[in-house]
Amino acid sequence: MNRRTFFQALTASALPCAAWSREHLPQTLTFAGKARFDRIVAQALAENWAQLPIAARVTRAALAMQGIPYVGFTLEIHDHIESPSASFTGQDCWTFFEIALGLARMLNRKSPSYTPSDLLREIEITRYRGGVCQGGYLDRIHYLEEWYRDNDKRGNVRDITQSLAQTVPLEGRRIDEMTVLWKSYRYLKNNPELRRGMAQIEAELQTHPFRYIPKSAVRALEPKLQSGDIIGIVTHKAHVYCSHVGLAIRTQDGICHFMHASLNHKRVTLDQSISDYLAQFKSHAGIIVARPVE
Repeated sequence: MNRRTFFQALTASALPCAAWSREHLPQTLTFAGKARFDRIVAQALAENWAQLPIAARVTRAALAMQGIPYVGFTLEIHDHIESPSASFTGQDCWTFFEIALGLARMLNRKSPSYTPSDLLREIEITRYRGGVCQGGYLDRIHYLEEWYRDNDKRGNVRDITQSLAQTVPLEGRRIDEMTVLWKSYRYLKNNPELRRGMAQIEAELQTHPFRYIPKSAVRALEPKLQSGDIIGIVTHKAHVYCSHVGLAIRTQDGICHFMHASLNHKRVTLDQSISDYLAQFKSHAGIIVARPVE
């Protein structure tokens, strides 16, 4: 069984026979904060963000979400059914960067107006393996390193990690956070049959070599980073390769900041420089970097 067949089989086994559509749950569950979404869209149309390159659009969208409260596990929205979702009332690190990217991609589809469904379609394209959600939890990409690989393969981003600096391999680490900590995940807690499929996904992910830039090398490479680059934080902690993610945002003073939905700050915030942010935490090992593509 090849990799594609493997993931198709997992999805089919986890999903009841039903009509598959892109939005599998009502927007009362999948979309929160429409007033803020509408304000961002109005600003984007008034300032013609659509004419900007994608990196600038990601940056504008990210800055427009500054101050949104941090809320953990914002992807866990239902006990059984998976569906693309977005919130402008509370975000975690994953939903922050992916919504900023989704807004930027949405604006590339020029239109006099945009709806939540337009954003949810873009979220589906990047959040789900192969760009398709069929209503099953295992359709979703749950680990950042696979998100980079899958979206790089499909041309949504370019993984530029190894072009920025010398990388080192991450070895002797199991990737099994979701099956070890399954009680923390609403779908896995309520659907025990999904845990076997998740364990198969995790085992497959471990067959791929993983390299990253150690944090001691990050300050020297910061001039090579662009606003809108997606910065994955590699960790020394067990069970996972990346523990956090955010965006590079270069301000007028030339500093390349780390912007993220921060548990410590309890909100989406423009933090200190990426290298200074990494130095704050002993558990941070380094970074991987992806650059959005039109």
